[in-house]
Amino acid sequence: MMQGLGKTERGEQGRDIDLASMRSTMPASGPLQGGSIPNVNMNLYATKKTAAEGMLDIALFLANITHMKTVIEQGAGYRYYAAVLTLISFSLALQIIAGVLIIIIARRDLNEEANQKPLDSLNNKATLAIFLIFITNIFISVLGMERTGLFARMHF
Repeated sequence: MMQGLGKTERGEQGRDIDLASMRSTMPASGPLQGGSIPNVNMNLYATKKTAAEGMLDIALFLANITHMKTVIEQGAGYRYYAAVLTLISFSLALQIIAGVLIIIIARRDLNEEANQKPLDSLNNKATLAIFLIFITNIFISVLGMERTGLFARMHF
């Protein structure tokens, strides 16, 4: 293991930490020089995170609509037709709810102290909706599996 030429300290789990190389990557007023950690714009971070969640929600929404179209085209003769359509409809409804919550969260300023508690509550509700979407889509995937191709000819 190569180390820099600077002073070292014992870090977590007994590893040597090269303080000289750490200083070169830290800002001049960083914590190692006795300064404070630079202010992080939490509102910008939260907005970017919320936008990413929204894009993933749109992608899953479109995938579920495509899956619903496929199930409807297969017709009522499909073994789990009613169950899969119900689950997809439930997932789409939850995705709309999560999308609305994400939009509301993104439009509010997290830096205002009065918004922090309501935004935390909305974030928890959005997280719960996304978790329920995840669980619902697991059931959709399991019930929606068709035995096609090579594996359809194999009998287990």
